[in-house]
Amino acid sequence: MRPITLPEVPYDATAVRPPWADLPETVREAITARLGSPVSAARSAGGGFTRAFAAVLETGSGDRVFVKAAPLSDPASQWYAREAAVTAALPPEVTAARPRWTMTASGWFVLCLDAVDGRIPALPWSQADLDATLRTWTVAATALAYPAPSLLGIGLPTLPEILRTEMSWWSLIAGRREPMPEPARETIAPQRLPELAELEGALPELAAGDGMAHGDLRVDNVLIDTGGRAWLCDWTWPCLGAPWFDTVTLLVSAYASGLDTDSVLRAWGAPDEGVDGALAALSGYWLVRAGDGPGSASPHSRQHQRFSGEQALAWLTERRGWATAPKKRGWLRR
Repeated sequence: MRPITLPEVPYDATAVRPPWADLPETVREAITARLGSPVSAARSAGGGFTRAFAAVLETGSGDRVFVKAAPLSDPASQWYAREAAVTAALPPEVTAARPRWTMTASGWFVLCLDAVDGRIPALPWSQADLDATLRTWTVAATALAYPAPSLLGIGLPTLPEILRTEMSWWSLIAGRREPMPEPARETIAPQRLPELAELEGALPELAAGDGMAHGDLRVDNVLIDTGGRAWLCDWTWPCLGAPWFDTVTLLVSAYASGLDTDSVLRAWGAPDEGVDGALAALSGYWLVRAGDGPGSASPHSRQHQRFSGEQALAWLTERRGWATAPKKRGWLRR
């Protein structure tokens, strides 16, 4: 059985967010007025990698909502506005929190969503949590196979376009237009760079499709509610493409959990070359980002990217039967 590999920081503890009390007083007053009752409790979201406000708020009247807020000068405010538009237009079959309202107050954008009483799946994944998530995603992907005009009208990029412009790092490195990132030097990437670039280059055509994909389906964008049902969160980056690409993205952490991920993808009908191309592109994207150094997001974002990139590359190495490179550093294993 493959060993389990865990990230250094659990995904429900990666966020660094301002508490409710640290929001500008005028913003808190505007939110309270819109809620119609004083906020009696606020619990910040532990997952995620932005520094924007995100918390479950409880009011004196007993209402519970999930509120996100960011200054208009922060790109997160645009992401929240897009999330509001997307989630409002999702078909009812998609299990996702719906927006109640949005507003702009004192130079801040605020999104209020229905609150989900749930938790981020713990790693290693339990089979029950993974099965629940795959059921929810299967239903959602079927419902989004033919996106409604209201969704298309938001303006959805195509997955092949994203892959070519944002996720072709091995090709750039092979062409000497970018350096090999430090986190990748300790992996098999330097020895297999031509194959990685070739797999990555063939992916856009294989990942094309007319259905709407989530675009960022990771373990920390899933909530398991008290009844065991999975909810899909953070609909900020949807695109048009093959739904199995999102499944690959989700399963990288399941691979790290020692689960049989390849059998799941066979059930989805994912093409082998497409899966390998996805793992190549994802590993390149994550490992390059991990080598960028400290950023303005959560200080844990780089460890997430390194962990995810290493696991995607390890899964690809296993699938292709490549000899593994000596491991110079490691995450917690058991």
